[in-house]
Amino acid sequence: MEFLTEYGLFLAKTITFVVAVFIVISLIVSASSRGGKKSEKGQIQISKLNEKFKAMRESLQHAVLDEEQIKLLVKDEKKRLKAEKADQKKATKEKSKKDHKPEADDEHKKRVFVLDFHGDIKASANDSLRETISAVLTLATPKDEVVVKVESGGGMVHSYGLASSQLARVTSKQIPLTVCVDKVAASGGYMMACVANKIVAAPFAILGSIGVVAQLPNFHRLLKKNDIDYEMFTAGEFKRTVTMFGENTEKGREKFVEDLEDTHVLFKDFVSEHRPQVDITAVATGEVWFGRRAKDVNLIDVLQTSDEYLLDQVETADIFEIEYAVKKSLPERLGLAAQTAVERALFSVWEKSQLNRWF
Repeated sequence: MEFLTEYGLFLAKTITFVVAVFIVISLIVSASSRGGKKSEKGQIQISKLNEKFKAMRESLQHAVLDEEQIKLLVKDEKKRLKAEKADQKKATKEKSKKDHKPEADDEHKKRVFVLDFHGDIKASANDSLRETISAVLTLATPKDEVVVKVESGGGMVHSYGLASSQLARVTSKQIPLTVCVDKVAASGGYMMACVANKIVAAPFAILGSIGVVAQLPNFHRLLKKNDIDYEMFTAGEFKRTVTMFGENTEKGREKFVEDLEDTHVLFKDFVSEHRPQVDITAVATGEVWFGRRAKDVNLIDVLQTSDEYLLDQVETADIFEIEYAVKKSLPERLGLAAQTAVERALFSVWEKSQLNRWF
């Protein structure tokens, strides 16, 4: 028993020491990063998806075809590329002669710029979206296309209003904008999607939820029961309408609902402006539709996954995936690693509990 006690004390001291060292190192790194030269927040990363798809195809070909078949494919591919290059050169020469000037800026193979937006309740991806769109707009022309893969169940009105405005920067330049939805674009997510010239959704993606919701608990009776006073001072009759701790009035509730209704009207007007083909009265009930049903009520244009949509253009366009990578400090990376470990552990426990329900 004495041995176990001593071992427990030793273990506690060891853990305390390790935690203390970790905190000290984090503080030193954090202080040095603040005191030194500040670096940029992040950088644009670009990858060409054509090359990725080509590598996948070649790997599969080498696995399933014999040597003679592969040689024939390589030969045919070289011929195709040579012919394509010759056609481009001829077209450029004819254009140059016709205009009496070098190749025009708009004479290029169509380019598709692919962006990702994974939205939380605060639309935290707004900063990355801003940076990637700014980068694309420095080069894209009306002959190109911007594809944004949106996944979001919605959130704060002002945050998703800003995200929608970022997408509107593309359409205002007359550059075709397509939004692809593989899983969900509801409420604020659909507010973003409706800005696009074309909405592509998977058959069972969730769309719609054109409505507004707000909810909050009220602890006034609990505080009153325990003789705790809560006082709030405002200037302006409706500076605060309902609160979590004060006693809410009927007038305050009415004003709160009135504000929600007004926000709903703005939401409906926004959708109608960008998708006039939608019967807004029928769809602005707060309901959601799966992809197949969403097409019936004109919430989307095409039933297709984003993978299928992009693969269809591999032969006719250069496809670039654009990502804004945020630089993280050492303490942030350590914190993120710890958070990920905890999330994985919790998910593992939840997953096992779900399996136990069925087996």
